[in-house]
Parts: sequence; structure tokens; C-alpha cells
Amino acid sequence: MNNIVTTEWKGNMVFDSDNPSGLNLSMDSDEQFGGTNSGLRPKALMLSSLAGCSGLDVVSLLKKMKVDVDDFKIITTGELTDEHPKYYHKVKVDYHFYGKDLNVKKIEKAINLSIERYCGVFEMFRHFAKMNTEIHLHNL
Repeated sequence: MNNIVTTEWKGNMVFDSDNPSGLNLSMDSDEQFGGTNSGLRPKALMLSSLAGCSGLDVVSLLKKMKVDVDDFKIITTGELTDEHPKYYHKVKVDYHFYGKDLNVKKIEKAINLSIERYCGVFEMFRHFAKMNTEIHLHNL
């Protein structure tokens, strides 16, 4: 299956990109690089894609396992190389779960299934970055 995305220059440093979902997003650079901060940053979008891919897996798996959580968020931190072309060489993914009587074993299983078997974006990142994950349970 192929995904096709069209990205169009809108002037200055702004680009609009479509998505197979039918939604669009704008990208721009920092003012120090000639942008106006009017869009998302391409490298940071990679971190969002990573979190979104794994998050979708985890939510789906927890639903199948009948695990309830009140809230769930993922904080993804990427460290760029110093030399050009700069890329993420270290990435940390922190999974935060909020709720009462959180089922640690099932949450760990869902995350492990995501990062080891299902999340293709995680697998892509493994090819260029040292990956680290941590689970944080916040019992309410």
C-alpha cells in the first residue's frame, strides 16, 4: 500500500501538505531561518507521528484488553545531532496514564506490543535513533 502526500509551497518558508485522511497541515520554520512560525515544524512532526502511531496502537489494545484509563498522554523528546544534516539520534517516549487502579501488566503489554510489533513509525525510528521508553502511572 502506498501513501501519496502532496506538499505545496505557499511562499516565504510556508508549505501546505495534504494527507490521505483528507486533512491538511501547514509547515513553517523559525524566524531565525526566515520563517514566521505560522506552521508546524517538519522534524517535530516526526515526533508527533511517532507518538500518534504508538498511541493509536495502545488505545486500541487497551480497549481490546478491557482496560480503562481516565487519561493518556505521550511526551516524546528528540535529541538532534550537532552536525548537518541534523537528525534525531536519541528519542525518549514517555507514556503517561491517569486513572484509578491502573492495570500495570496490561498497560505494559499494550505498549510492548505497539513498540515491538505494530508501530511502523517506531520501527522506522529504530533505524536512525537510540530509542528509550518509560511508563508513568498516575493513580487518581
